[in-house]
Amino acid sequence: MTSAERSNVASDEGRSKPGKTRMTGLQRREQLIAVGESLFAERGFDATTIEELALRAEVSKPVIYGHFGGKEGLYAVVVDRETHDLLGRITSALSAGHPRVRLEQVAMALLTYVEERTDGFRILVRASPVATSTGTFSGLLNDIASQVEHILAREFHTRGYPPTMAPMYAQALVGMVALTAQWWLDERVPAKKDVAAHLVNLCWNGLAHLESAPRLRVT
Repeated sequence: MTSAERSNVASDEGRSKPGKTRMTGLQRREQLIAVGESLFAERGFDATTIEELALRAEVSKPVIYGHFGGKEGLYAVVVDRETHDLLGRITSALSAGHPRVRLEQVAMALLTYVEERTDGFRILVRASPVATSTGTFSGLLNDIASQVEHILAREFHTRGYPPTMAPMYAQALVGMVALTAQWWLDERVPAKKDVAAHLVNLCWNGLAHLESAPRLRVT
């Protein structure tokens, strides 16, 4: 960025319309992130333009370039922030309790994230066109599955099931919950607690009656 562009950024951030409170640099950055999240969720990355971002935020384009280097940088910040938020919720849900309780907590944590951070979840489930420090949504699910895998391996060992199958079961469980959350994103019925209860019913009661050496009935 040239010295003239930096001067424009400072001028824009310092300028305020009559009756409006002047924003600090940090406040402006947070505002741009919020505007970006809303537009990326609504239109997707490719359909969102730097001009539209500037118009929605009521700033000039150099302000966005000054904070994020462009649309790609803003998108990466949004994705990284949402990924950390979701992973933190899931990790906390898996931290304590009986295995069934942990499963309930995970289902509720994911559905609550969808409920509270709808725009963020819409962005995460889209294929990311920009490299981010936290990776993709599928990568995030793999991180969660790795945590679930350790819990299942211990339970399998205790119950006499092959612990080597824990990674596959972890992927299946996490995938089922994640796909249901994506479906519930638009449906919003049944209620969140009912969705979580039915998910846990299928997961837990299925796990409770596992065969130690399952075989297909068909050839």
